[in-house]
Amino acid sequence: MKILVVGAGATGGYFGGRLAQAGRDVTFLVRAGRAETLRRRGLRITGLGRDETVTPRLVTAGELRETFDVVIVTVKAAGLAAAIADLRPAVGPDTVIIPFLNGMAHLDALAAAFGPEKVLGGVVRVVTTINDDGDILQLNPLATWDVGEPTGGPTERVRRILAQIDVPGFTAQAIPDALAAMWHKWVFIVTAGVVTCLMRGPVGAIVTVPGGGAFVRAALAEAAAVSAGAGHPVPAAEFQASLAFLTAPGSAFTSSLYRDVTAGLPNETEHILGDFTRRARDLDVATPLADLALMQLRVHAAG
Repeated sequence: MKILVVGAGATGGYFGGRLAQAGRDVTFLVRAGRAETLRRRGLRITGLGRDETVTPRLVTAGELRETFDVVIVTVKAAGLAAAIADLRPAVGPDTVIIPFLNGMAHLDALAAAFGPEKVLGGVVRVVTTINDDGDILQLNPLATWDVGEPTGGPTERVRRILAQIDVPGFTAQAIPDALAAMWHKWVFIVTAGVVTCLMRGPVGAIVTVPGGGAFVRAALAEAAAVSAGAGHPVPAAEFQASLAFLTAPGSAFTSSLYRDVTAGLPNETEHILGDFTRRARDLDVATPLADLALMQLRVHAAG
């Protein structure tokens, strides 16, 4: 099975690197600058007491000359339109596309470009970042990949893909109704972004101040209400697990949105929060905390 990973950043580089380590036929589609770094240093995964290097197979835009069985889209929202244009030569009649992006807007874009029948649902969880050397720094042992059809149980094509992606370095599983799982992750991502961006700190610090824990719970309940309004209520056990993670005493966890904003990097404010609050309005669900965080981030961007 030929796999094309579009992007080799903190997420795509981690999962694609693990697949390559396991001997899978993996090619990375990257920009010229990232290609130069990877050719010079290799694709390095570090952190948690490990330092591993993969020699990746790379192509840049305009160099694609073949189609792939699976295309994994791992770019951030701002790069999606360019990625769609770049990867078109890789998509054949039987190609399956699996996006890693958070939220929902990207599903519409990929379906419009390639047909909804080609797009699977995907949910990944990993805490990684790119360090100053361009290496992938893993900050937490959590690493999972769920894949499935947007609705309905796992199909034969999902099972074939699972057989290829079930490799050391992360836990992979086929799930039913991937759209619901994507909504549930979006709830977590929105909550994490709201609380860390508004409070300007990690969750461990937030819960040490009076009212901090109640604030996190309120933000999570607000986001979960939107998912329920869309027809995908968050299971009670998952709600409690998210709450426990986001209120863990001493935790240094911050959202990727917060890390990007504070580092002055391009971020997914509109893709994660803007689209979420727009859908909430369409569903007639109030989101005062998410609205406040979105306004704050927009003011920050304008300044």
